This record gives sequence, structure tokens and C-alpha cells, in this order.
Amino acid sequence: MATIPITYNHAWTFSHPHHALSRFLSPCNFSRITFSRRKYGVGGPAPSSPLSHFRVFCQSKTEILEIRKCSPFLESSLLLGNGGVASDEWKAVPDIWRSSAEKYGNNVALVDPYHDPPTTMTYTQLEQAILDFAEGLRVIGVRPDEKLALFADNSCRWLVADQGMMASGAINVVRGSRSSVEELLQIYNHSESVALVVDNPEMFNRVANTFYSRTSMRFIILLWGEKAELVGQENKHVPVFTFMEVIDLGRQSRRALSNAHDAGQRYIYEAINTDSIATLVYTSGTTGNPKGVMLTHRNLLHQIKNLWDIVPAEAGDRFLSMLPPWHAYERACEYFIFTCGIEQVYTTVRNLKDDLQRYQPQYLISVPLVFETLYSGIMKQISTGSVVRKLVALTFIRSSIAYMEYKRIYEGKCLTKNKKQASYAYSMLDWLWARTIATILLPLHILAKKLVYSKIHSAIGISKAGISGGGSLPWEVDKFFEAIGVKVQNGYGLTETSPVIAARRPRCNVIGSVGHPIRHTEFKIVDSETDEVLPPGSKGILKVRGPQVMEGYFKNSLATNQALDGDGWLNTGDIGWIVPHHSTGRSRNSSGVIVVEGRAKDTIVLSTGENVEPLELEEAAMRSSIIQQIVVVGQDKRRLGAVIVPNKEEVLKVARKLSIIDSNSSDVSEEKVTSLIYKELKTWTSESPFQIGPILLVNEPFTIDNGLMTPTMKIRRDRVVAQYREQIDNLYM
Repeated sequence: MATIPITYNHAWTFSHPHHALSRFLSPCNFSRITFSRRKYGVGGPAPSSPLSHFRVFCQSKTEILEIRKCSPFLESSLLLGNGGVASDEWKAVPDIWRSSAEKYGNNVALVDPYHDPPTTMTYTQLEQAILDFAEGLRVIGVRPDEKLALFADNSCRWLVADQGMMASGAINVVRGSRSSVEELLQIYNHSESVALVVDNPEMFNRVANTFYSRTSMRFIILLWGEKAELVGQENKHVPVFTFMEVIDLGRQSRRALSNAHDAGQRYIYEAINTDSIATLVYTSGTTGNPKGVMLTHRNLLHQIKNLWDIVPAEAGDRFLSMLPPWHAYERACEYFIFTCGIEQVYTTVRNLKDDLQRYQPQYLISVPLVFETLYSGIMKQISTGSVVRKLVALTFIRSSIAYMEYKRIYEGKCLTKNKKQASYAYSMLDWLWARTIATILLPLHILAKKLVYSKIHSAIGISKAGISGGGSLPWEVDKFFEAIGVKVQNGYGLTETSPVIAARRPRCNVIGSVGHPIRHTEFKIVDSETDEVLPPGSKGILKVRGPQVMEGYFKNSLATNQALDGDGWLNTGDIGWIVPHHSTGRSRNSSGVIVVEGRAKDTIVLSTGENVEPLELEEAAMRSSIIQQIVVVGQDKRRLGAVIVPNKEEVLKVARKLSIIDSNSSDVSEEKVTSLIYKELKTWTSESPFQIGPILLVNEPFTIDNGLMTPTMKIRRDRVVAQYREQIDNLYM
């Protein structure tokens, strides 16, 4: 426990010796006691007794006071009671809970229907739970700035634990339960964590043998489940607490402290510094071992204070939460939306479809894969209808897509790299032409909204916006949701930037871009070789600077110096460009938006010296219904290839439709599947200057469980290539 030595000098005056006994028998450990008579005027001692009044001078031995850290606004009373100065503004992330409790008190903050027990909490209850958990951690011995591993999935208790740790002054080290044991072990040991907080007994039992033998754990906390379900009972020297036990310890301690008169003499409370590390977030590691990103309270508070113009949420708005909460995107968004008084409902991938209809959320914050899945589900539903209904629905969708494209032209929300803008006369004619065509298509679009799109809206909710981040949103998905009237705003960021650095606004939702930089954030595009700053419209490496940029990588100064320069610019490792400023024409309202085209390190360099961005080809190929997953390969080869996971159900359907197999057959040969996929690739990637040559078909999908996807559902390109290296090499023989 963080402590400081204190030496006390005391002086007391007593009228009778018996009155002094209680003081001498007190817990104080006196090292020196001196008695002296108290004089009353010139005449000497008062006549009331032989001893008269006397004074006792005591010097006590050194006492040890415990230093505690607290969130300056959330627990301001502790600082005031200790002679400190309380803050009336947010200095640490947990400060937000006091503001929200004061504003929204009995409003429902969160609903967690799929855990046992199902939980509903108001803002007041959530604030108290966080305070109780923070105090409970102090009771069981957590010291300020110690690191606690929080390995768990999305739930209300994750949020309480996360914020309780921060409020106690500890640093949490976060990861999900689906990561491999070796990855969790590496993160735990590298981060110098002292204790483990896990989701449930099932998860702990999976890691128990490894963690007991290869880590040092002061204690274990179970967020869900009971201790009786744990294995490794021979290791009872490591205390185990349930979530509710920590809450109860904290509640009892807070009650005792509020009733005690000497609490201020036992503890010294210090405010958490805004620049203190709040959390360590280990990157997903799509191209190697994860690195521990150090995010401060200041980094995260920037997000909380500056996302309001992207997501103008109002009290009572409902959000569905399904992403891993340890992921910086979900985490920062959650912190922010709770300051708006919203209601968050926890869901899962399995329950998403039903919960969208049941809860009718105003917002859905998720990753591109979820929006792609919704898009595929809607299109599949349309394709299974009658021929007439299918024809009508597809005609409506095509007309609405065309209507929105012309609408973007006359609203000036198109993308261009051209630095030279069109003449005013040409721009006026272009505007008039686009407006005329859009006006012709408008009645059909309105009819489509009433007959088709209204049914889609009632099925998925998302009445205000879907916020997509964590990856590239495919162009056809973006255009589809725009056409049917579901606003999808794409954003951009990295774990290293807490994470949001750019996003599309509700009133400037430029399709194909990631929007403008958020407040207090600077962008520049530089040449990948010379680091020279490039003008708008030029493609290069994206660099960013702002208050949300990380402190650095934990215990990795080399990687920190490679990512951050002396002026605070972070190299994102992404390729992109900025739309030039135009005062007229199709891009007049798109000036300054950011377009991200892919990862620089994903670039494939062919033996011909040509550079290829695989993401563009992969997105085009994924428009085919028979391709489930794809990774384009070809580094140092003469031409591109691909590793493809076919969608077996769709392959079977297409093969029957084209009479490649009998209607009763349930099997398609690999040769015929390959032929079908080649035709699809040719169709969907025909506009690309590069074509995919040899392909490798694999039956096992890329998943989180087999290690070929990150917990945030991004394909680990390097691992796919490594796993199938021999077969890939054979493609080129």
C-alpha cells in the first residue's frame, strides 16, 4: 500500500488524572510523555486539587498513512475532507458518472438481458456500483498505478469493473475472453499486471493451469458465476472474489468511512492526474505481436468531450452494444454516450437480428462486418420472395441508388482528387442536370420508401444512425443504406488515437469517405519515402496529431519512436488523401474530407515492381454472394492470387440455377466451384487495373477461434498467408 510516515506532536490539558487515562490507553504509540503543572496567574496552581490542572506533552512514534488516489469530481468529498481541492470539471474518466447521475438519476442507463442474473441499472445505481467497486479494490489491497488484467467480454459488470479500477487510481489491462491462452499470458506478464479479473469460471478454467504456473497473481475476481465452479482448488493461496463480494466490501467500507471521525487521519487522498495512464490496450496484432498502447485520462476525455457533433444523442435514445468493450472504438463511444443520458442494451451476434426489432434502437455503433451482414440478410430476404416482389424491390433499390447519386451531385457531396475546379458556368449546368434527373426519380424513391423501405426500417430500427468504425465500409453497402434511408456514418481511428480522429457528420455524410477530422485534430499527407508533405488530392501516408494521440507503447520505446515523431505526429500506417477545396461544382461541400484507401503495410509489391492495394480488390470480390471471405496474395510474384472461402449455401443455389448440377444434388465439385468463382471475380473486379489469377479454395472460414481473425473481426492477413504458405506457393508453380 502506498504510505508515508507521519510524526505527531500533541499537547493536552486535563483537570484530573483520570481524564488522561483514556488518552494514554488509546492506539497512539507514545515515545515521550512530559508532565507540567499549569499555572493560573501569578498565584500558582489552582486550588481545586493537589495536582491542580496539568498539561501533558506527548510525542508519538511514526504512524503510517495510506495514500489513496481518487477521481477528483466523482469523489470530491474525499479530497475536501482531506484538506485537498476538489474539481468541478472532469479531470479523470470516472468523473463523468457523477455528472450523469446528477442529470439523469433514475433514468435507465443499461439493460443486460443475457447474463445471469439479467440486470437493469439506473444512472444513480451505476454511479454507486462504480464507487463500491473502486472502494472494494482498495479494501483488498489494490494500490494506485498498479495494473489489473481485465480479461472479459461485453457486459454491465465489465463497465463497472473498468470504471471502478480507474476510479481507484489503478490501470486496467484489457482483452477479451476469446483470445488464445498464450496471447493472454503474454499480455498479462508484459503489462506487469498483479491480479486477474475474468469474465466467468469457464474462461478462468481455460487459462488456470497456465496462469497459476507462469504468472504471479495476488488475487482473482470473477465478474460472473460462482467460485465453486473453478478448477485448481489446490491453489487456494490465491484469494478469489466474486463481483458481488468486491461490491459488498466496498459498500461496507464506504459506510464505515462516512461514519468514522478519524478517516481523514488514516488516509491521504490525492486526485488522479489527467495525464496519468488510465488503461493499457494491446493492439489486435493483425501483423505481429500486440503492443501495449498507453492511453491517458486526457486522451479518453478528448473523445468524451468531442464526439457530440458526430453522434448528437439525446436523453432516452437507445443504443445496442455488441462489440468487445475493451476495443478502443466501443469503449470511447460508450463513455461518451453515457454522458448524454442514453439507454444502452447489451446484445450478442446471435441475438442481434431479434434485438434490433425488439428494442428498435435509435443508434447502432458497430464494425463494417455487422453492416455487411445486415445488408446480406436484407438482400437474401428479397431474393427468396416471389419473382414479382423480387423484381419490384430490386427496381426500387436501383432507382433509389440512382436518385441518391444525382442528389449527391447537386448537393456538392462527391469525391474528387482534381485540384482544379470546374468553371462556374459548367458547375451550374451540371447542377441543373443532376437536379432535373433527381426530380424525375424522386416519386419512385418516395413510393419505394412506403412500400419496401418502411418494412426494412421496422425490422432493424436504427432510426437515427448507424456508426461504423474499425475498418473499411464497402462502397455497395454504404450506397445501399443511403438509398433505403438508413443513415450510416463511417469513422476512422486507431487504438493509438483513443481511437476516433475523423468521422462523417449527420449533415455532411460524404459517401466513400471517413469524413472531416474531429475537433482539435490535425491531418497531413506525406510521401512514404521522403516524408514530404503532399497537397490535397495527392495520395500518401496519413499522419495525425491531437490530444487523443497515445502516450506511447508500454516498455517499447523503439516502436514508440517509429510511430511518433518529436512534434507529436503519429504515423497511422494508412494510405489516403484529402479532398481539395472547391467553392463550386460537385465537391464544393466535400472539401477537406479524408479518404482512406488501405494499410501501407498491406501493399503487395509484384515482381514487376507494381504496387497493389489488396483491400480494393477484396471489397469488390466480396460483392459476390458466393464468396464468403477472401485474402489477395502475390507478394514478389508476377501476378495476384487469392485464398478464398466459398459460401457453400450460395454456391449450391447458383449451381442449381445455372443447371450446373441437378436440382436434387447437394454437392458441387471443387472444379465447378473454382469455375464459378473465376466468373464472379471477373465480373466484380473488371474495373480494377489488376486481375486475380490463381485461387486457393479453403473450406474452413477465417474465425476468431482459429486465430485467423482478430477479436474485432478483421482478417489476420499475415496468419492466413503463413498457414497456407505451401499451397499458395504451389499456385505459382
